Parts: sequence; structure tokens; C-alpha cells
Amino acid sequence: MIAKKDRNSARIKRHYRVRKNISGTAERPRLNVFRSLNHIYAQIIDDTKGITLVSASSMDKEFNQYGGNCEAAKEVGKAVAAKALEKGIKAVVFDRGGYVYHGRVAALAEGAREGGLEF
Repeated sequence: MIAKKDRNSARIKRHYRVRKNISGTAERPRLNVFRSLNHIYAQIIDDTKGITLVSASSMDKEFNQYGGNCEAAKEVGKAVAAKALEKGIKAVVFDRGGYVYHGRVAALAEGAREGGLEF
């Protein structure tokens, strides 16, 4: 009998493989993406200190639309970029979290670029 592969464990393996090479610093923190079935989350992390500097998600109170589509992901990207610019963060390293750079992940990245982040 053929065992069905667990997609999330494969994603976590990809994420660990990518994280070996990507790390956020104080000058250039890491923009991390997590997507669930109904929502999308983004946070900017300084890995040297181990702290989250900025975060935004489709579950925030000011966000009032469905969070599981590309339009919502783009708005979350713009929101995280606006919060980052308030804190003086202009350049980040993009961490796609083991997901394929397509759909909601790409829309979030595009929204963050439109919001003023450089990566």
C-alpha cells in the first residue's frame, strides 16, 4: 500500500532547508510568511535577537474581508510594509516559509513591495 505524503511536513522540511541560508539581521530583517486555509500572516523578524519587530495578518481588527484570497494577501503585504516603514525598516529578506512563490505568497510579496519594502 502506498502511503500518502504529508504536505505540511514536506513544507516544513523545505522551510528548514531554506532557513539554513536565510537569516534576518538588524540591518536587514526577515519577512516571514505563513498561510493557512482561511488567513495569511506576515511578520518581520530580527533573528540575531530572536524578536518579532512587526507583524500583520488577515485576522487584525482593521482588516475586515475574507483572508484566504490574493486580494487579502496583497493588503496584508501593504499593511506590514506600512508598519515596517514606521519603525524605519526599508530592506528585508523574503522568507516564503517553504511555500511555492505563487498565488497568495506572491501577492503578499507584491503588496509589500508596493508598500515600500525592498527585497
